[in-house]
Amino acid sequence: MGELRSLAELGGVPTSVLRSAERPLRAERGQKKAKTRADALAEMGITDLLGLLTHYPRRYLDRTTQVPISELREGEEATVLAVVRRVRRQPARRGGKSLVLVDLSDGHGYLSLSFFNQPWRAQQLREGMEVAVSGKVGVFRGRRQMANPVVEVVEGEWQGRVVPIYPQSEKAGISSMEIGDCVAEALRWVGELEDPVPSEALAEHNFAGRDWSMRQVHQPESVGTKNAARRRLGFDELLRLQLVLVMRKRAVERSSVGIAHYVGSDLVERFRDGLPFPLTGAQERAIKQIEADLARAVPMHRLLQGDVGSGKTLVAVWCLLTAVSGGHQGALMAPTEVLAEQHFFSLGKLLSGLSVTDDATLFGQRQVRAELLTNQTTAGERARILSGLAEGSVDMVVGTHALLTESVRFKRLGMVVIDEQHRFGVEQRAALRAKGDGPVPDVLVMTATPIPRTAAMTVYGDLDTTVLDELPPGRTSVETRWARGPLEVEAAWQRVRNEVAKGRQAYVVCPLVEESEKVQAASATEEFARLAAGPLAGLRLGLLHGQLGARDKEEVMSSFRSGREQVLVATTVIEVGVDVPNATVMVIEDPGRFGIAQLHQLRGRVGRGSDRSWCYLLGDAPTPEAAERLNALERTNDGFELAEVDLELRGEGTILGARQAGVNDLKLASLRRHKKYVVLAREVAFGIVDADPTLSRHRALARELREMVDDDDREYLFKN
Repeated sequence: MGELRSLAELGGVPTSVLRSAERPLRAERGQKKAKTRADALAEMGITDLLGLLTHYPRRYLDRTTQVPISELREGEEATVLAVVRRVRRQPARRGGKSLVLVDLSDGHGYLSLSFFNQPWRAQQLREGMEVAVSGKVGVFRGRRQMANPVVEVVEGEWQGRVVPIYPQSEKAGISSMEIGDCVAEALRWVGELEDPVPSEALAEHNFAGRDWSMRQVHQPESVGTKNAARRRLGFDELLRLQLVLVMRKRAVERSSVGIAHYVGSDLVERFRDGLPFPLTGAQERAIKQIEADLARAVPMHRLLQGDVGSGKTLVAVWCLLTAVSGGHQGALMAPTEVLAEQHFFSLGKLLSGLSVTDDATLFGQRQVRAELLTNQTTAGERARILSGLAEGSVDMVVGTHALLTESVRFKRLGMVVIDEQHRFGVEQRAALRAKGDGPVPDVLVMTATPIPRTAAMTVYGDLDTTVLDELPPGRTSVETRWARGPLEVEAAWQRVRNEVAKGRQAYVVCPLVEESEKVQAASATEEFARLAAGPLAGLRLGLLHGQLGARDKEEVMSSFRSGREQVLVATTVIEVGVDVPNATVMVIEDPGRFGIAQLHQLRGRVGRGSDRSWCYLLGDAPTPEAAERLNALERTNDGFELAEVDLELRGEGTILGARQAGVNDLKLASLRRHKKYVVLAREVAFGIVDADPTLSRHRALARELREMVDDDDREYLFKN
C-alpha cells in the first residue's frame, strides 16, 4: 500500500484525519519507490497524514471541456494537455542562452515549446510523456508556440476528467501525479472522516459534509463538485481561526474582573468644553461605543481604527481622563520615541488647565499630571516618575517599551492605550495590562494603518472594533503626484522652494535602506548634504534619523515645529505621530521601496492644517506591483481603499504582520476573496462558543482545535 501501510502498525486505520496528525509517513522496508516518495514529501514539509490530505491541488484542468491546440488563438493565455513528440537541445552560442525545443501534439494540432537557459528540461521531458503546459500563445512561421511555459507532468488516463494539479517540487523529485497517487492511497486508508462542525450550521448555510468535500477536492467528479468541496474546506479553515479568537475573547471576559468606570464625569465634560473644535460624528459614535464598555465591570478590549488624522488621539485622551476621574491611572504606549514624544506634546496641550481632586494639596486640587518615560529618560527623572506611578501622584504616563520593564508599577492602573498596535505583539499588550494591581484595566489599541474589515476580524479577532471614518473639519486633502522624469522631479523641488517662500515647511524622506539604522542614518546624512548643496540650496534644513539621541531628536523636532528649520530631511522615524500643521509638502524619494501603508502614513504628515498640501513620489517603480501601489496613492487619499488594494496586491500573508497564530494555515480560504465567509465563520463561532464555552458538547471540534492550533493557544484556550 505504499507509504501509508505503516499506519496499520500504529493502531489500525484511523477514522479521522485529525487523529492522525502526528502519525509519520514511513515506507515499508524494501519498498524503494515508496521510500523515495515519502522522503520527497518530507522535503516538501509533508510528514504526516493530515499534511498530505491538506496539500490541496492549486488548480485543476477540466478535460471534460478541453480546448484543442488547433483552436488556440495568438496572444491568449492558455493551458493545454498534450503528448511530447520530440525534444531537442540546441547548443548555446558563445555568450548566448541555451535552448531546449519541445514539440507537443494532442491529436488535433501541434504546439512548439522553447525553453531559454533551462537545459534540465531536456531530461525532464521525454517522448510519449503527457504534460500540461500553461503560457501565452504565440505564432512563428505559421506554427503555434509558447516560450518558457509552466509545465506539469500529468501522465495517466485523464480523458474526460477534472485533473487536479498539485503544488510540486522539482528539487524533491516528485510530480503532481505522484502526489495525487499518495493522496488517493491516503483517502482509501482513512475511512470515513468525522464532521466536527454542527450539522445545523452546515444545513443552514448549505455546506457539504467534511468527508465528501475532502474526497471531491482531490478527486472531483466535476468542476461543480470541486467548487463545493473547496467552499466547505475553506470555511473550515476560517471557522478554526475564529473559534480560537472568540474562545480567547470569551475566556478573558469570564476570568477577568474589570473596572466599572463612571462615564460623563465633570473632568471629562470640562475637557470637552475646552476643545477649540467640535467632535466629528465618527468621534461621537466611537466615544459612545467605548463608554458603554468602560461602564461595565468587564475589561474592555477594543481596537480603534482610523485613517491618518481622523482624531484617534483625542478619543484616547477621553478614555484616559475617564479613568483618571475615578481615581485610576492611565498609560499610553507607543512604538517609537518620536511618536511617544509627539503624544506627550499633544497631551500637554489637550490637558492644559485641567485639574483633579487631591486632598494632599493646599487647595484640594492639582493639575492632571502626565509624564514621559522612554529608554532615554535620565536616571533621576526615571526614579521620580516611577515613584509617582507607584504612589499614584502620576495620573498618566506616555512611553515606549520602557513601560514594560519590571521596575514600572502602578498604584491603580485603570486604562491602557496602545498606539500602532501592529508594532506590538499580543504578549506585550498583556504585559502592560498586567501592570495594575487589582482589577484588570481596560485596553484600547489604536492603529492608523487601516485594515480591511475581514482582515481586522482575523488580526484583531479577539477585540471589538471601532472605526473613525471621518476627518475633522479644517483638514485638507493631499494632492499626490508620482514624479518619474527629470522635469517632474524638478517641479517637486520647485514646489518645496515655492512653499517655503510663502512661509510654509516641507519634509523630505530619504530612500529606505534595509541594512540597519546606522546605514539609514549615513544615507540620510549624505542626502542632507546633497540637497543642501543642490536642489534646496539656501534653505534652512534639519536632519532627523534613528541614530540621534533623544535630546538631539527633540531639539530637531522643536526647531522644525517652531519654524526655525524650513525643511526636515528624515528617515521613516517621522512615519507616525509627527504633527506640524504648517508643513505642506512631503517629498518621498525612491517610493517603490516602501509599502503602501507606509507611504500613506508618510503622506499623512502634511495636510494637517487648512492650507493646500502636496506629496511627491520621486523615482521609478522597480516592479509592476510597486507601480500599482504608486498609481493607487496618486488616485486616492482613502486609507481603507488603499488597504484593500494592498491586500489584493500582496495577499494576507504579508499585510497581516501582526496576524494571530493559524493564519498561515489558510490554504483554501482567502481573507480578500472570501469576505462573506470570514463574517459567516465569525457568526458561527460566536454561536458555538456562547452556547458551549469549553466545547464540551463539541468534542470533535475541540479535538480539531487542540491538534491544529499552536502550543500557546492550546494551553490558554483549554486551560480556561
